[in-house]
Amino acid sequence: MSFGNFYLESIISLHLLVWVMSTTETEPTNDPDGWEAVRELPPSAKLVAKTLEHDGRLTQSQLADETLLPTRTVRYALSRLEECGAVESRFSFNDARKRVYTLAIE
Repeated sequence: MSFGNFYLESIISLHLLVWVMSTTETEPTNDPDGWEAVRELPPSAKLVAKTLEHDGRLTQSQLADETLLPTRTVRYALSRLEECGAVESRFSFNDARKRVYTLAIE
């Protein structure tokens, strides 16, 4: 896959996610630690959160592969999601150098 195709697919994925998040009706909640907190984050963080919601537990490199985002962007998105309490991480049993991320909100 060329860089141009990769970039185009990443942009399309982000635009699709922004469109889905903006057109999806959700019940208003007073829970700032749930999806409401994620709503204020960048589109890349929303994409990572939705990917974790769909796929369950993933490493940073697996998230980069699934979302077609650069690893640096995934790392930033994960840090923002951890700050707002939407994502939890633990060390991987298979490789202690890696962390496994899971969605902490419903």
